[in-house]
Amino acid sequence: MKILTFLLVILIIRTGFSQRLLSGYITNENNLPLAGAEIFVKNVTELRTVADAQGYYEMYLNVGEYYLVFTADGYQDREAYLGMRDNDVQRDIQLFPMKLSEVQEVRVTAKKSNVGRDKIMKVVAQREQLNPWNYPHEVDVYIKATEQRENTAKNKNEQAPTDQDPLENQGKIPEWINKLQLMEVELHRSFAPPNQVKEIRNAYKSHGDVSQLYYTTTVKSNFNFFENLLHLDDLHQTPIASPISAPGIIAYKYKLEEKYEENGYMISKIKISPRNTATSTLEGFIWVIDTLWLVQKLDLTMNKGNLLIYDYFRIEQDYQIQGDSLCVLKKQVLTYGVKYKNQVSQCKTEALFSNYNFQPSFVKRHFNSEVALTTQEAYERDSSYWEQKRTIALTEEEIKFIRAKDSIRDYFNRKEYLDSIDAVFNKVTLLKVLWFGVDHRNRELKQQWTIGSLASTAQPIYIAGPRVAPSFDYFKKWKDERTLDSYTRISYGFLNGDWKGDSWWKYRFDPFHFGFLRVALTHDFDVIRGFDAITQIYKRDNFFESTKLNINLEYELFNGFYAYANSQFTKRRSIEGYDFLDGIDQSLPNNDPLAFNPYDAYILNFGASYTPKQRYMREPYRKVVLGSAYPTFSVHYERGLPHIWNSAVDHAYLQLEVTQNFKIGTIGTSSYRASIGKFLSSRAIYEPDYKFQRRSDPLWFSNPLYSFQGFDTTLRTTDYVMQAHYIHHDNGAILNKIPYFKKTRVGLVAGGGAMYIKEYNWQHYEVLAGLERNFKMSRRRLRIGIYGVVSDGNQIEPTSAWKISFAILDDRSMKWNF
Repeated sequence: MKILTFLLVILIIRTGFSQRLLSGYITNENNLPLAGAEIFVKNVTELRTVADAQGYYEMYLNVGEYYLVFTADGYQDREAYLGMRDNDVQRDIQLFPMKLSEVQEVRVTAKKSNVGRDKIMKVVAQREQLNPWNYPHEVDVYIKATEQRENTAKNKNEQAPTDQDPLENQGKIPEWINKLQLMEVELHRSFAPPNQVKEIRNAYKSHGDVSQLYYTTTVKSNFNFFENLLHLDDLHQTPIASPISAPGIIAYKYKLEEKYEENGYMISKIKISPRNTATSTLEGFIWVIDTLWLVQKLDLTMNKGNLLIYDYFRIEQDYQIQGDSLCVLKKQVLTYGVKYKNQVSQCKTEALFSNYNFQPSFVKRHFNSEVALTTQEAYERDSSYWEQKRTIALTEEEIKFIRAKDSIRDYFNRKEYLDSIDAVFNKVTLLKVLWFGVDHRNRELKQQWTIGSLASTAQPIYIAGPRVAPSFDYFKKWKDERTLDSYTRISYGFLNGDWKGDSWWKYRFDPFHFGFLRVALTHDFDVIRGFDAITQIYKRDNFFESTKLNINLEYELFNGFYAYANSQFTKRRSIEGYDFLDGIDQSLPNNDPLAFNPYDAYILNFGASYTPKQRYMREPYRKVVLGSAYPTFSVHYERGLPHIWNSAVDHAYLQLEVTQNFKIGTIGTSSYRASIGKFLSSRAIYEPDYKFQRRSDPLWFSNPLYSFQGFDTTLRTTDYVMQAHYIHHDNGAILNKIPYFKKTRVGLVAGGGAMYIKEYNWQHYEVLAGLERNFKMSRRRLRIGIYGVVSDGNQIEPTSAWKISFAILDDRSMKWNF
């Protein structure tokens, strides 16, 4: 009996060890992850798995031979032979969109043919041929964008635009002038497949505040409906499935609305509507030229829900037929808008494309990371140039508006007017003294200084008692975008009769390469753990007194590679002898200051970050970074140097980090951050130089890429600390599948993190999930979220918590903080 048992155990162990890991990534034709793709062994249905959000899959198989099947909705199935031996195997597979013959087999309608769908399928059949973005070309583009702002609280005395000089009425500016914003761009665009673009702006003119206008450049968004997905990151939270694609045939409904003859061709007007608003977000019409099976025009509207800023967005495109085989974009009209309380913003962007050249001769390296160029001359074009290049006529209202704006600009640029404006601005008032601060501007020298108000001077709650801290700001800007910014403050503490102060100066010497020189001299209280939970940051043992000289240099050495160097000399002293207001210690517990002997510290910091293939737009004196499809790699080195100016510190610290933000098909946006840090030496290290792991905040959901929500211990470390964070926002892709749920505009978020601290053998890991919704806040977007977090580790018991967060959308990058 014992022998049989022993043999059975041996057999089980051998069988278990004979299994090997099969893993890999499933991607589409553009090498993007295919989340949710299925992998299974042919004729063995129980051996199957599903790819995760990154398209990654795993499956354990015994040694042997298998036929694997890889499948995803809208894509061709793919079979692959696998010979599993004694080693783990990685098998990456690329899937391609279904052929039309395969799409036809999908039962979209019941028992009868769908004429509208059949016509679109014939267009899709020759999509690669008729897609102009499959061929290198050049084109001239003229863009005119306008915004009409209306106040819903009507003013009965409101006047309409007139030819009268707007300043004749006692120099007052009529209200109608501020209701219209207008911008014009004339450019030359070069393109080469698959996605190389170069835009040369020959002329640019704006009247008013044009920040609300969309598609003022062709390099950020391309409404190419001949691709499977439209990636409009600055407009829509998720990629948009195109109705003119094989996957789109499954995602949308098609109905022939009308058929008529025009210019000798039969035109079919086909209605488009989404089958599931979770994955397809367009509705409207596509006009198809029968027999040629080319797109004549389209009129599509995005369903409200995942638009970042606007309440609605409509796209109209007109095509010209070139050689009976190519659909060339001739005109594009975008209509969009948003409502803020009593103000309605209605916008329109018209773009006219002309002078196509499909046999261009591009010089070597014509295409690079610089995707757009605007020269200073482009901003200085006169009216005669615009009259010659303008291909969309201005309306009478727009003409009157431009004349009025030019009149106001000329009036405002007169020295007498500018002096009068500055005199009003520089006037000292009681309200400025008490609340806003006293400003003084010299427009001719382009400089301004400010004396802090009495309200900003008072600091009733501060470490070591209340203080008064008068301050002084100075700012100067040059024509080439160089700037000088400074802040100086003197502080007096009533409880201890002590004087403190600081002064910092920031000089931007090279705007294009983000070159900054910063100098700061400080005698003030400093903190040991500056990045800590709100329950810890105010503790007395977190503070010390320092007298510090700090010099910092930052510069972009080449595109995407940023470096910095920092030199810091500090005299550090304990605040043990200070008096404190301890009356509230009963309700808000505090502790005693950290006791140590005074010492000096000289510390150098060096660092760099690199984002490969960073795309950017060149302006006359600056660059606008558009981002990259690659991660950002960073390195930071800190060295405490002994003996220099009596420095007592002697340590070296190194940290490596990688971060990235990216979209996964139509299922949302992911972000991750991974880092590893270690003291290479710690011969003489003091409390402010240790590395501390941030505690979690009660109730508040801190940035999950830089903190843990369930870490409730303060650990100072000198050995290895490894962290990994990941978070994914589905942007409604999952919850929208619930009927009528898209109207709530609630999105699902999930993620997690892990940390290992070698010094304490401390392992911490957590998972989180929550719901988020975006709200309007004046002209900004506010995101509110509620999250559930579960944490565990080898040093703690499993814990759970509920947390909330508030975040503001960055208007420049169109991104959230996480």
